[in-house]
Amino acid sequence: MEIALVHSRAVAGIESPPVTIEVHLSGGLPKITVVGLAETTVKESRDRVRSAVLSNGFVFPWGHVTINLAPADLPKEGGRYDLAIATGVLAASGQLPATALPGVELVGELGLTGELRPVRGILPSAHAARRSGRALILPRGNAAEAALIRDLELLPADHLADVCAHLSDTGRLAPYRGTPAAPAAAPGPDLADIRGQHHARRALEVAAAGGHNLLLSGPPGTGKTMLAERLPGILPPLGDPQALETAAVWSISRHGFRSADWGKRPFRSPHHSASAVALVGGGNHPQPGEISLAHHGVLFLDEFPEFDRRALEMLREPMESGRILIARAAHHAEFPAAFQLVAAMNPCPCGFLGEASGRCRCTEDAVARYRSRLSGPLLDRIDLHVDVPNVPAGLLLAQGGNSGEDSATVRDRVARAQFRQMERAGRLNTRLDNRGIERHCPITASQRELLRRAVDRLGLSARAVHRVLKVALTIADLAGADAPRDEHLFEALSYRRSGPARA
Repeated sequence: MEIALVHSRAVAGIESPPVTIEVHLSGGLPKITVVGLAETTVKESRDRVRSAVLSNGFVFPWGHVTINLAPADLPKEGGRYDLAIATGVLAASGQLPATALPGVELVGELGLTGELRPVRGILPSAHAARRSGRALILPRGNAAEAALIRDLELLPADHLADVCAHLSDTGRLAPYRGTPAAPAAAPGPDLADIRGQHHARRALEVAAAGGHNLLLSGPPGTGKTMLAERLPGILPPLGDPQALETAAVWSISRHGFRSADWGKRPFRSPHHSASAVALVGGGNHPQPGEISLAHHGVLFLDEFPEFDRRALEMLREPMESGRILIARAAHHAEFPAAFQLVAAMNPCPCGFLGEASGRCRCTEDAVARYRSRLSGPLLDRIDLHVDVPNVPAGLLLAQGGNSGEDSATVRDRVARAQFRQMERAGRLNTRLDNRGIERHCPITASQRELLRRAVDRLGLSARAVHRVLKVALTIADLAGADAPRDEHLFEALSYRRSGPARA
């Protein structure tokens, strides 16, 4: 046989489109040609495949070997096609039967002696293989991750020789029977560790219940970071579809995915020196950024005004849409980015504005310049603005007990509120559009008048008014009410502040 077809998978964002590898043998001088928009790393597979084939006692075909990776307009990179190319060459030269190839997909990088090495992005490939109805032959190092996809026949292998034996029916590969690793039972930071800060704790619960973004402002050392780190612990566990999306993002990233992290809410806290590409993703070959690594989790930006303003402005669109599209001249990719933002900042450059000690020496111009680093449109997209003052020394040093409920108690309340929202609208309150607000958040004539006065006094934009209504609806859900009451609306308006006044 002089031509063979082998099925494999590429990686494009969190999708894994099919790639058909066509191998054709013809006469002429010895030459290997790889076509089909293959990057340098793919073209280098010629030498890896040739060495692996010869090292395992097979004969590499003499003459012109043409390898086409279809479709031709899909960029292809990495060593994930090595195994498929090698089996295609052997099948085209008659050293392997081609009858077994239509029912399997092959993904894996080859060493020079034929050993199989893990590749990134195996989870999207496994998910796509299940939809296709084919079995997936892959490196054993990728098997535990791919096993997160249920109802898929996984055939892990250690060596090219094992794959060839399976395809020639002289030694079958054993299907993978492992089970996905359960998340670690050790609890994260507990909300009960926080002393005082009752207003900030309440805002954290409201943010968790409705998926709202949160801005914490206060002097250094008042517990802003501690509060942010405890947000994942009061969020309900991820369901399987959400966990799969989150795992897929990590699978294609440079970090890779650990099976032990299945179902965990991500918590990302990049340094304020992070670039725009690091935050939103990008590069010559687009990679997910921090906002995508925090998908279905929490993105914590400490020292919020210290981030590059251009990078912060790039957060505005994904905060609304929950996705980010990275477009380059030759590549484009779309990544999910339904993250929950928690930002923390000081009230002024030195951090001590408003303290009775009088330590702050910042001028009004310096404070204005500091706050102007955050644009109005960006702040408008943050639902809850909360001051985090210093905790009184007596409460901080009190022995025994704690100052509030633990994370498990708050998480139960948050889960009930989120269940109400999903039953009512199929989404969390923060994702309601204007029509959804009108339908699910009815308010009385007196409440409309209250909102009108608030718009005049606080200078709220139309977007801010809608966000106030979403927060009020979340507070009503926490209280088990069918519609926001006056006290819920007042509390929601209390989270739209303009910042602490100068002492």
